Amino acid sequence: ELVAFISYLNFLVQPIMTLGFLSGLVVRAAVSADRIYEVLDAKNEVVDKPDAKTLPAIRGEVTFDHVHFRYIGQNEDVLKGVSFTVEPGQTLAVLGATGSGKSTIINLLPRFYDVTEGAVRIDGHDVRDVTLDSLRSQIGIVLQETTLFSGTIRDNIRYGRPDASDEDVVAAAKAAQAHPFILEQPEGYETRVGERGVGLSGGQRQRVAIARALLLDPRILILDDSTSAVDAETEYQIQQALDKLMVGRTSFVIAQRISTVRNADLVLVLDKGKIGGLGTHETLMMDSPLYAEIVQSQLREDKPAPLAGEASGNGAVDGETVVRVNGSSSNGAAAEQTEQEEMVRES
Repeated sequence: ELVAFISYLNFLVQPIMTLGFLSGLVVRAAVSADRIYEVLDAKNEVVDKPDAKTLPAIRGEVTFDHVHFRYIGQNEDVLKGVSFTVEPGQTLAVLGATGSGKSTIINLLPRFYDVTEGAVRIDGHDVRDVTLDSLRSQIGIVLQETTLFSGTIRDNIRYGRPDASDEDVVAAAKAAQAHPFILEQPEGYETRVGERGVGLSGGQRQRVAIARALLLDPRILILDDSTSAVDAETEYQIQQALDKLMVGRTSFVIAQRISTVRNADLVLVLDKGKIGGLGTHETLMMDSPLYAEIVQSQLREDKPAPLAGEASGNGAVDGETVVRVNGSSSNGAAAEQTEQEEMVRES
């Protein structure tokens, strides 16, 4: 009888203990739900005006007209009177220390935020006067944090243009240097990947993102650290794809290494939210002490590897990774460094 009593007691206690455990889960779930609803109910500060017009097909001229920007709740402007114009098809390399306003520049272009003062114009149209859909459909973005979704590789490439044909998808993948590795997957373009591209390497995810941008065929392109955390060979393949992607498009490149900005049509140097220099690499070497200092810093940090064939290290001005590079081997880096040193001496 004692044994039976203890057994029945255990049968009674266990559900009570489980109930206490579940009550804790319910409380935590309720707190999480409150946070989720807080996000869902948050008011979107950037919306279409009632009289917003559709942005027609653009040429790609971008003008920042005395732009000031301040985040909500802050007292100090992140951008202070920034003005410049990028002509259609030009490449603008944006350079500066952490917190200088580089990311803010590229976030204002697709209108993720609205300017505090001044205006951002595309082909003369204030971005606040056009619909968000018509604006963002003509801007391609390749970010450091590549966003892929659960689904097939084909669907991820086609995400920006759901009506694209299979032939167009394959053509974009080939241009992005993604076609060979896709064919190596178990089911080719129908291979399923997990959320955020689980199942693909970092370089493969980035090439899929480039293929997506190529398929969208935007007139304006934004690149942000798109070759981070990849080996030298993959980096070279990505740069080949980016070079094709940038042809004929107005491109904004958040860059770091001098080898990147040398090939840009314009270099914008930001210093604490203000323009510290604007021009070509050659003119800035002569006219901008800040830019010359960045060059010297890069030359000190971006040293070639001591052994032939060993990949060179990536120097850093502010912890950011270069978006466009001209070479990927240590020998190429050494040649670039020698050329840069000669340019510094000439300047």
